[in-house]
Amino acid sequence: MSEARIDRVVTRGLVGAGRPGYPGDGVELENNVWIVGDDEQALVIDASHDAEAIVAAVGDRDPLGILLTHGHEDHVNAAVEAARMLDTHVYLHPADLFLWREAHGETLPDFELADGASFLVAGVDLAVAHTPGHTPGSVCFIAPALGTVFSGDTLFQGGPGATRWEYSSFEQIVESIRTRLLTLPSATVVRPGHGDSTTVAAEAPDLEAWLARGW
Repeated sequence: MSEARIDRVVTRGLVGAGRPGYPGDGVELENNVWIVGDDEQALVIDASHDAEAIVAAVGDRDPLGILLTHGHEDHVNAAVEAARMLDTHVYLHPADLFLWREAHGETLPDFELADGASFLVAGVDLAVAHTPGHTPGSVCFIAPALGTVFSGDTLFQGGPGATRWEYSSFEQIVESIRTRLLTLPSATVVRPGHGDSTTVAAEAPDLEAWLARGW
């Protein structure tokens, strides 16, 4: 078995088309899709906008599943098609099913994610950490052997993810970050759902500043 690696696929697409609060054609977003594996196996983290790009990045590797960090449209809108093309399964925390249904209606994910569950790919464990706040079912995937955490929209370079919706909670996302992410080794690389990566060491000193500003 070859050495495990992390690939990043940046996808772009429109979300919110025809929905209240959005322009008629929607808003364009750029997302990170992360693929963990080696030359033989791959796990996909988030399935955003472009199923064909995701499938191409997996290539001829055995696709072990599509793991979703949360149910927002821009993270799940390519999940059903990518899973069909790859002949694999989709995993989502059940607390975000109400958001998933906005994109996919009655077509459900295959399996539920649970806090503490783990996935093995290329000899590396990815542990599921439930980190509510951005959404009720937000999770992060921690890979100690790779020195990384895939943080979805929970933690970015510069602070927590957005909590502007009625189902979100700034207090909860900060608690999730404080107890589940900032407790990881300081050198841990944080790979978010949008934008550049950061580290636990870079973000931890700013916790009090986030609390002071309230976002």
